Amino acid sequence: MASLNDGVTRLVHARLETAHARIAAALRPPLAEFDLVRGLTGLGAYLLRQAPDSHLFDRVLTYLVRLTEPLTAADDAGLNAPGWWTNDIPSRSPDPSLRGGHANLGMAHGIAGPLALLALAMRQGVTVDGHADAIDRICRWMDGWRQEGPAGAWWPEWVTLDELRTGRSAQGGPRRPSWCYGTPGLARAQQLAGIALADHARQDEAEHALTRCLADPTQLAHVIDPALCHGWAGLLATAWCAAADARSGNIAAHLPHLTGALLGHASEASPLHQPGLIEGSAGAALTLHSIATSSTGHWLTCLLLN
Repeated sequence: MASLNDGVTRLVHARLETAHARIAAALRPPLAEFDLVRGLTGLGAYLLRQAPDSHLFDRVLTYLVRLTEPLTAADDAGLNAPGWWTNDIPSRSPDPSLRGGHANLGMAHGIAGPLALLALAMRQGVTVDGHADAIDRICRWMDGWRQEGPAGAWWPEWVTLDELRTGRSAQGGPRRPSWCYGTPGLARAQQLAGIALADHARQDEAEHALTRCLADPTQLAHVIDPALCHGWAGLLATAWCAAADARSGNIAAHLPHLTGALLGHASEASPLHQPGLIEGSAGAALTLHSIATSSTGHWLTCLLLN
């Protein structure tokens, strides 16, 4: 652990220096600077468990606060974009509309990850200057892109340049209900924000959005594998953590069905071929172990679910 901590410490220092230099130069961030899977949010999740009272963790939180502040880049041409607007194109999408940059909302690669980390830190009593304002800034931006449909509220996976200019999302409806990009992950992040800020209205809205999503057979039909990232394990883990904090039992009422769906998919004739955590058998096994033992062992912090 000492060797791992030393390595993480050196890496975080280097990443923070690069990030602050980028902000000082008024450049847009790459996703890998701040996201959960590759960036400072993921490193911050590690510090949340290993060194929550450290100066280094404070520096990560301070960076995330700065990330949420407006940034006028030299090539913006009047673009009124949030500080996390990136010129990167998500690797899984060749969509030409993303060539003008985008604002990613997801837990894995977007602003929901920083929101969840800021909220979890505040919930533990760890805050920095501007902390609550940063949470509120992200939440208000998400409010602006909240969509209403027959199955309740949902959010687009990202916002493109054309969508930013028109103020309207081109995404026709909610997509796969996943931890990584879908309504469940985004609802959990906003639930955590509501809890951290003692904003019961925001918490209730997030919980209602998740409940409606879990009750929609059309959305659930898009979940076809047991994995954590975008499968039944991630959906169950997200709902389980949200249910533990919820102000009603509505989310918890869906847990038996989700557990049965994960068991059914995990035990099918074609098992998971990968052994990994995010997209493989380890994630499904850990989720089932947590449900069976009612103990997370804190591993779900790597997904920023608790």
